[in-house]
Amino acid sequence: MLSSSSPILITGASSGIGLATALACARIGMPVALAARRKDRLDEAVTKIMQSGGKAIAIRCDVVSKADCDEALRQTVGTFGSVYAIFANAGYGYEAPVATMDESKLRDIFEVNFYGSLNIIRAALPHLLANRAGHVLWCSSGLSKISLPNFAAYSATKAAQDHFGRALRIEILGTGVHSSTVHPITTETEFSTGVEAASGKSRGTLRTPRSARQSAETVADAVVKCLRSPKGEVWTSFSARASLALATLFPELADRVLAKRHRGLMEAIRRENRSSDSRP
Repeated sequence: MLSSSSPILITGASSGIGLATALACARIGMPVALAARRKDRLDEAVTKIMQSGGKAIAIRCDVVSKADCDEALRQTVGTFGSVYAIFANAGYGYEAPVATMDESKLRDIFEVNFYGSLNIIRAALPHLLANRAGHVLWCSSGLSKISLPNFAAYSATKAAQDHFGRALRIEILGTGVHSSTVHPITTETEFSTGVEAASGKSRGTLRTPRSARQSAETVADAVVKCLRSPKGEVWTSFSARASLALATLFPELADRVLAKRHRGLMEAIRRENRSSDSRP
């Protein structure tokens, strides 16, 4: 059962949802192991947490590496004496049409988003199960339930996390260890910048009105709430969850709506490009 002294290991903790969750967990007294590739950013976050009276360590970890994930767990347990929760949060987006998608980039996003989650979670599971207490959280997405044009690769990795998280939840039922999937909607993070870096140039598929976005802190608060009172799926938007449920129930209607939206976005981008090209 969660207590204020229960340690948590978070991947992708150098920014965005991972960092916000690390800070939120530290505020309620949880020792936090922040893991990511950008060690300098982790060090800054650890300093901030410790100056506020919390406990934290920074671990350089590339989740694609099983050895890195094993070492992250070893350092967490070695420093805090145990680990209670794992938040598999590391991931990024890639935008490209199915027909012309770069094969290596497709494999890369699965290595990070899906296999990276498996690497850190399977490193931790023996420890959690032996203690008969713990919590595994997978940072999936609302897009785990439906795909968008040009975002099939990202959606598929999030669907894989969702399916594995649910299967694990049932497989370990009664062990004292919980498995939850987290389903954010569009979040104000570095995600869009990462999409452009991976894709070359964003096609604008995820252009979302500001009113329909959320902060990383909103997701972090939902994660903390789930740690305190475990449930299978964590959603931060009821309207998004309801809309996706309807899309699953009426797939043909959803396809028409998505196709119309996609055509509108593509036309808006073409107009912007023409306008940009005509400037002196």
